[in-house]
Amino acid sequence: MAVFIFIVIHWYLSLFCQTFFHHRYSAHRMFTMSKGWERFFFFLSWLTQGSSYLSPYAYGILHRMHHAYADTDKDPHSPMYDSNLFTMMWRTKVIYSSIFHGTYPVEERFKNNLPEWFTFERFAEGWISRGFWMVLYVFIYTQIATSWWQYIFLPANFLMGPLHGAVINWFAHKYGKITFKTKDTSHNLLPVDVLMLGESYHNNHHRFPAKPNFGFKWFEIDPVYPFIRIFHALKIIKLKRVM
Repeated sequence: MAVFIFIVIHWYLSLFCQTFFHHRYSAHRMFTMSKGWERFFFFLSWLTQGSSYLSPYAYGILHRMHHAYADTDKDPHSPMYDSNLFTMMWRTKVIYSSIFHGTYPVEERFKNNLPEWFTFERFAEGWISRGFWMVLYVFIYTQIATSWWQYIFLPANFLMGPLHGAVINWFAHKYGKITFKTKDTSHNLLPVDVLMLGESYHNNHHRFPAKPNFGFKWFEIDPVYPFIRIFHALKIIKLKRVM
């Protein structure tokens, strides 16, 4: 039981940073924050994402490309151009790494107003950092696992970020409900999103990419939006428009 609790805690903490900081802040700039708070969330992302840490800068570019080229041959992750989930995620990984290392041809429009802390990110993206987190996860399992078979869940902790991406980038472009007509295959994967913290309202998001609340209908509860409103009230962030 303790192993599953650990996985759930890791899942939601990591996902919160991904959707709040990487997605809504870095890629879409739905709100602003001071440089101090920005670096706080850089560090928090590293703490929660661990071995699967994602650069907000590279993620922001990748996600902007996804919106601009959704379901075309320039989309960095589309089920329409890969035969299965694993080839799509590998292609995404290759493009992401190339963006991070500056070897991918990125249009200037995708680079505007992105958070940057390259000295920290070179450390966080490095194998010393990733190896540290992997060793730590193994150690945690040695303390809480009650049976050998529970160790088969370790890869979920190692690859938490890619797991989040796989759920949305593959399944939310193939399954679910289409509420709004768009030029892409985005779907609302879950009617009530308790698993992906609002991210599975993917069709809503593709129709209204600047809207900080991913829910649209009354039952579409976005669990992250109340935190955004609280952070705005506490002046940690400043929403560009309060909805």
